[in-house]
Amino acid sequence: MAFITPDLTTAAIALTALSIVSLVALRGWRDWIQLKREELAAGHHAPLAQDPGVPHAGSRIEIADLKERLRKLEAIAAGVDL
Repeated sequence: MAFITPDLTTAAIALTALSIVSLVALRGWRDWIQLKREELAAGHHAPLAQDPGVPHAGSRIEIADLKERLRKLEAIAAGVDL
């Protein structure tokens, strides 16, 4: 039984390290998503160079694309299969 203890200790340390790295990565991921949300929100309220009532078509497409990517990233972060 004495030979099992080093293996269990190594496995426990590896699992703990993996858990810590995973939690740190998840925290960074959530912070990055929050940053992107704030950037999107700021983009909606920023004054446009042209008439404020009519946004540029390219801007609308880009914002829609970013929202779709954000939705997919949030689903991945939540563990939901698309």
